[in-house]
Amino acid sequence: MEKIKLYGFNNLTKTLSFNIYDVCYAQTPEDKKRYIEYIDEQYNSTRLTEILVEITNIIGAHVLNIAKQDYEPQGASVNLLITEEAIPVLCVDPSCNEGNLIPMADHVVGHLDKSHITVHTYPEAHPDKGIITFRVDIDVSTCGEISPLKALNYLIENFDSDIIICDYRIRGFTRDVNGNKHFKDHKINSIQDFISTGNLSLYNSIDVNVYQENIFHTKMILKEIDLNNYLLDMNSEDLSKDEKVKILDKLYREMHEIYYGRNFDKSKEERDGLVV
Repeated sequence: MEKIKLYGFNNLTKTLSFNIYDVCYAQTPEDKKRYIEYIDEQYNSTRLTEILVEITNIIGAHVLNIAKQDYEPQGASVNLLITEEAIPVLCVDPSCNEGNLIPMADHVVGHLDKSHITVHTYPEAHPDKGIITFRVDIDVSTCGEISPLKALNYLIENFDSDIIICDYRIRGFTRDVNGNKHFKDHKINSIQDFISTGNLSLYNSIDVNVYQENIFHTKMILKEIDLNNYLLDMNSEDLSKDEKVKILDKLYREMHEIYYGRNFDKSKEERDGLVV
């Protein structure tokens, strides 16, 4: 698309909501506790802050402020306020930390100029079926020429994602020098256009797009399951065939209920595509 000569600032707001699920099988309450402790450590607010700062760099923005919080008994949140271009030091609100975290309570908030990035984590377990599901929600909202879509592959590769659900929306309009409104400033047919071939090859995907409203939705679910990647302190080779089928059935059901957004059972024939 030919670059538009604008009258003033680019007022389009581009928002990417990136939602991932990581599923695990924990046989005992102790296994569940260990998994949640592992997730809490692996994706604590400090690590999430590092990920969000890198996203800011990838999309070409600048951090103004960061806020983060670790929760009890589990979970974390991080919020960044960002700006499309660097702001002179004298213009920065003195309450902003410009991304330099100083000793403080265990929370951080990040602010961006006209833009923001947030992340929240939600570890969750089934009460009696040994299934644990870890969810991460990341929202990247930008104004101006910077686009959150540039960070998609980085996000996919930095989380163990069994399911990925993405929403991308363009809101508002920007005006050119002749006074004409523009409701989109870049080409897009699908969120998948911005995901690498290698990453896409790992997933089955569904699109639901409303082009006239600049609303784009993509769901992705892992094609193949290696059971060992879902077991805690266990090896699939030590399990009987019936035990493997039973665990795979639970994993399959959890993943597909999340993917399709409803509760249902699956027959053996429908789960034959799983790889042990």
